[in-house]
Amino acid sequence: MTATLPDERQYTSRLVGQVVGEFVRELQDGYLRDTSTAVGRLAQLRRGAGKLPHEVPELWGLTGAERLYQDQTLTEAQAARAETASFLAVTLYALHQQSRPNQGMHSPGIELGAAVRRLMPPDKIDEPIRRRFIRVGTAGSPDVLAYRLREIISLLRRDSIPLDYALLAERLYRAQTPEGLAQVRRQWGRSFHAYRPPREQDASQPSQSEATRPGRTPAR
Repeated sequence: MTATLPDERQYTSRLVGQVVGEFVRELQDGYLRDTSTAVGRLAQLRRGAGKLPHEVPELWGLTGAERLYQDQTLTEAQAARAETASFLAVTLYALHQQSRPNQGMHSPGIELGAAVRRLMPPDKIDEPIRRRFIRVGTAGSPDVLAYRLREIISLLRRDSIPLDYALLAERLYRAQTPEGLAQVRRQWGRSFHAYRPPREQDASQPSQSEATRPGRTPAR
């Protein structure tokens, strides 16, 4: 039988995903429209990619974490996990979006495992990438997980492969809870194995997240 999260833990992880999803969508929309505020904010947030909130206090108040406290029922432990998860997701998104002015790197529904599988040829496993993915799943602490995720996100950025950052934030919250990391590993592994490349006739049609927009020089 599949284990389920207690209602309280599930509610909080969904809250984190909702907050991050809304914040990242706003940033992405502004960046793709070349607004100076969004471009500047993403440049600031990239400094935190692969780090934890306490390591970059200069980003306090810039990551959207204050939105978590619209719900006043979070315990201190829940709030700490939620802040860490949202910080990691938002700063990694900022890294992922860098110099991609015509394509949003946040795309709903794309799990980490599926995105990593897209880095590989359809009929072949790339062993170095597979090992990096395993290293993410075996990270034993939030700081190690943050660093190893940064490596994976850099690869996704290189190949312009998007990711669902709201979903990533949910996973990162759960990974900090008792027995949560084991569940997240299973979810990431399942999405890796379940991914199937689009058929040729579908591949020629860009998805909504991959549609290009008239833009600017990718210098940022």
